[in-house]
Amino acid sequence: MGLDKEKIKNIILALNRVYGTEKRCFLNYETPWQLLIATILSAQCTDDRVNQVTDKLFKKYLSLEDFAYADIRELEKDIHSTGFYRNKAKNIIACAHRLITEYNGKVPRDIEDLVSLAGVGRKTANVIRGNIYNEPSIVVDTHVKRVSKRLGLTQEEDPVKIEFDLMKKLPKEQWIAYNLQIITHGRSICTARSPKCEQCFLREYCTYGTEIYKPKK
Repeated sequence: MGLDKEKIKNIILALNRVYGTEKRCFLNYETPWQLLIATILSAQCTDDRVNQVTDKLFKKYLSLEDFAYADIRELEKDIHSTGFYRNKAKNIIACAHRLITEYNGKVPRDIEDLVSLAGVGRKTANVIRGNIYNEPSIVVDTHVKRVSKRLGLTQEEDPVKIEFDLMKKLPKEQWIAYNLQIITHGRSICTARSPKCEQCFLREYCTYGTEIYKPKK
């Protein structure tokens, strides 16, 4: 089932009606660099776990300098439960050091500058651009990838290709809201295993739902 402009419009209207368009972030932070570090930690880890870790982490490391000159073994212990802790600790220290030496301690706005930082890919960069600078950005996490494919908005597997697919098909003013709406939808209804298709308000527009879901007799 291909998606024409009318169907995309209906999907957006339904998402806006159910989830609203209010901007929010699932990661807790107070400063741009804290969000950057939290997003680096969120790779292959749940937001809830990251928030538990950063609650203590940001009380121990009070500044960017504290991270830049942190003892790597100690930092590894502090972030151990987020997984991939060795690589994350190395990237956080390198990223913090570069922000200080090359960007005067400020998190850059430009996506090319952002992705040049250690541990920062397009997903992390777009989280920063959307939440800190309010730049329309598509963040392709596991939920956005899964739900967008089920809706037929993309057939791609690569997150960067999915990002550009969605940028072509969705109105720019919807990008940030779409990220938040689809993450919420993916967590609550369109889960990876046993999605609640019978409860889904998007089922009539969904390639997965219309093919897989069979109403109980």
